[in-house]
Amino acid sequence: MGNGKVYATIVLISLIYAGMHILTKAAFEEGMSTTVFVFYRHAVAAIFLAPFAFFLEIRKRQTPPLTVRLSFKIFVHAFYGMAGTINLYSIGLNYASATSSSAIFNIVPVVAFILAVMFRMETLKLKTVHGMAKASGILLCVGGVVALALYQGPQLKSFNHHPLLHSTSKAVHEHPEKNWALGIFLMTASVVIWSLWTVKQGPLLLEYPSKLLNTTLQCTFASVQSFVIALVMERDLSRWKLAGGMSLFAVLFTGILVAAISYYLQIWVIEKKGPVFLSMSMPLSLVFTMVIASFLLGEDVSLGSIIGGALLVAGLYAVLWGKGREDRAVASPLDGTLPQLEEQKSRAAETKESETSDATAKV
Repeated sequence: MGNGKVYATIVLISLIYAGMHILTKAAFEEGMSTTVFVFYRHAVAAIFLAPFAFFLEIRKRQTPPLTVRLSFKIFVHAFYGMAGTINLYSIGLNYASATSSSAIFNIVPVVAFILAVMFRMETLKLKTVHGMAKASGILLCVGGVVALALYQGPQLKSFNHHPLLHSTSKAVHEHPEKNWALGIFLMTASVVIWSLWTVKQGPLLLEYPSKLLNTTLQCTFASVQSFVIALVMERDLSRWKLAGGMSLFAVLFTGILVAAISYYLQIWVIEKKGPVFLSMSMPLSLVFTMVIASFLLGEDVSLGSIIGGALLVAGLYAVLWGKGREDRAVASPLDGTLPQLEEQKSRAAETKESETSDATAKV
């Protein structure tokens, strides 16, 4: 029963992220400004989380003191990890497709591993089997991103010829190759920055362990930062209006379900099954996005997207397999050493007892 709840939660998380890619794309195709959308998304997340942070942590006095230095550090993390990366992702998604966006998200664990190696939090030994597997996975991911950006190939037409959500955006159709490559580049850059943010969250949580208030503060700072970015980019006040019902639903969905609820669902899964199990489930979101985007948006899937997605998923599993094999290799000598130590202690005790008995007999 316990495993059933975990698997159901994994499916739910994958559906939430598939919904994020599809609904965000639908909002942009409805005419929503990307920078204004990001501001609304972060503002909704901050408003939603604030009461929980107040009643569950601040009111119960479970939060550590917040210094000016620490507040500035959280502000910086919010700027590059939330406001900056989501703006890059949104602009890239506006130029590309929901399916390609979901495919690129599969490199998050791989990029996080590369950054961890750079920060000497992980190791990469190329002379070992697990080291070669991880290196091969990194190369496969690079190949997948290149395939997504530079090769589209023939289009596999959607099975649904009457999509529920109609496209009004012309950005991709006017300069398809140029805009598509730019979109893939921007989304890849956002994933790299977001991976850096995830790596840096560990040290930040050690310094300020209040997860809920930490998340609320970052969402609040990100909403202020996104507001400034939107003011600079969108001077026309008419662009600040929600373009339609889909834009409103996308803002609420991404602000509440993605930024708030899915975060705690992922923490729960990590506590039950570990981070590797959660990472291995990420390709589910790609499958859901492909099917749902075809049905709702009538989105065609290019051969390049399929090849690139397959390379990204293969690279993800190669890195995870290498990491798992390395962990087992590190643990196995210890597992074998403990019984040997116990056996040596037992033999030493038996020898000592026999020597004592012999000495007593002689006396």
